[in-house]
Amino acid sequence: MIEIVNQENQLVLLQLARKALEYFVRESQLLKIDSKTLDEALKQQGASFVTLHINEQLRGCIGTLVAHQPIYQDVLEHAIAAGTRDFRFPAVQEEELTSLHYEISLLSHPQPISYKNSQDLLNQLQVGEHGVVLSSGKQRATFLPQVWQSLPNKEEFLGHLCLKMGVAADAWRKQHYEVSIYQVQEFAE
Repeated sequence: MIEIVNQENQLVLLQLARKALEYFVRESQLLKIDSKTLDEALKQQGASFVTLHINEQLRGCIGTLVAHQPIYQDVLEHAIAAGTRDFRFPAVQEEELTSLHYEISLLSHPQPISYKNSQDLLNQLQVGEHGVVLSSGKQRATFLPQVWQSLPNKEEFLGHLCLKMGVAADAWRKQHYEVSIYQVQEFAE
């Protein structure tokens, strides 16, 4: 696992994520943050995913693969989006706010990998360590490294990633896709 922010900043990001979503649900407005009060590490460009759970069940997950804004801002936006714009779930309601459990993943920059065939691809993936991006043209899907916990078999992992991308589960065996890998620093409440 990589380290992007220290433990103190992890707590700050978790608090900001919770405050941002709660404020948005209750007030229909974005939370304003005085960035002068934040550690410099949180002002660096960063890419994040925010995942919400209720009773250990997924309730929303939104993020980005490419850093394009300060880490703290990225986390704020994705906390709100995970609670209100994940197409798999209805928007979080006020009565759910106290039941939400927040998880943040800060991503390293995705690195493309080259591979000769499907077996070579399998050999290069590291279970539990690599997040994987699969893409072809405008189609793209990713699984965070945490997904290995529920899909530890590499073939199943890639099959579900293909389904997420909207293609057949065995498409990764038949077609040569662009594949990138990344690592995350994951922390949760």
